[in-house]
Amino acid sequence: MKNTSKTLTLTTKTERTGSTPLTLPKTTLNHVLELDKEVGHLGLTRLHIVKDMHERKAMMADLSDGFIAMPGGIGTLEELFEVFTWSQLGLHDKPIGLLNVGGFYDGLIHFMQHIVTERFLRAEQAALLLTDTSPAALVARFKSYQPGNLNKWTLAADEKIYP
Repeated sequence: MKNTSKTLTLTTKTERTGSTPLTLPKTTLNHVLELDKEVGHLGLTRLHIVKDMHERKAMMADLSDGFIAMPGGIGTLEELFEVFTWSQLGLHDKPIGLLNVGGFYDGLIHFMQHIVTERFLRAEQAALLLTDTSPAALVARFKSYQPGNLNKWTLAADEKIYP
C-alpha cells in the first residue's frame, strides 16, 4: 500500500483496555512504523490513514467515548481545548478529563478558575473538564459522567453581562 498521507489513526489492543484508538501525525510515526517503506505495526487491530489533522481530529472524536489529556505539550492542549469548546457548543456530550500526574496541570486548573472568576466561562461549563491525579479515579468519573444541559448563550436570571 502506497501511503502519502500525513496522518494516521492507529488502534491497539491490550488485555486491560480492549481496543484503543490512537491517532498521530504520520511524520511522528514514520520512525516507528516505517510507513514510507510500507511496514506497519503488526500488533494493531485497526489502522486509519487520513489526509490531514482536521480529518484526524474528527475521526478521533467520532471513535472516542471520551477524552483524557495526559501530560503533554502544546498539541495536547490544542486538542484538549478543541474538544472542550465542542462540548461547550453542544457538538458532543462526551466526558473530558485532565490526568493531573504530579501536579502537571495545576497551573492550567488555576488558570481555568481565573477564567471563571473573570467571567469568560461559567463555573458549570468549567466543571465539564474533569480532573484527577489517579487514572483509575478519572476513568471511574468518566463511567458515572452525566452530560449537563448547558446553554452557553443564555444568561441565568441573576447574571448580568456587565458588573
